[in-house]
Amino acid sequence: MNSSKGFKEKIYDITKKIPKGKVATYGQLAALAGSPGAARAVGMAMKTNPIPEIVPCYKVVASDGSLTGYSAGEGIATKKEKLLKDGVTFKNNKVDLTISQWSGFNQ
Repeated sequence: MNSSKGFKEKIYDITKKIPKGKVATYGQLAALAGSPGAARAVGMAMKTNPIPEIVPCYKVVASDGSLTGYSAGEGIATKKEKLLKDGVTFKNNKVDLTISQWSGFNQ
């Protein structure tokens, strides 16, 4: 990955690679961008995502699979609807990360 890119750009580039039917956690994206421990910064990047139709921020979830922080449409309900449409598996109203978590660049 180009080291001259800023943190947000790295996060957006990685988020674009999350395949259909998969999600990533905020912490996972931070680690993949080379900044482990920067999960909150990933959340801010998703909140200020200028191109949600290209950078699918709805595919980013909390470390326990909870749906958090989505401002489009009806918020969390819209996020869940989009994830279900993609084929993401839920268990007890959270994403089942054992099935639906993206394994990163090895997938």
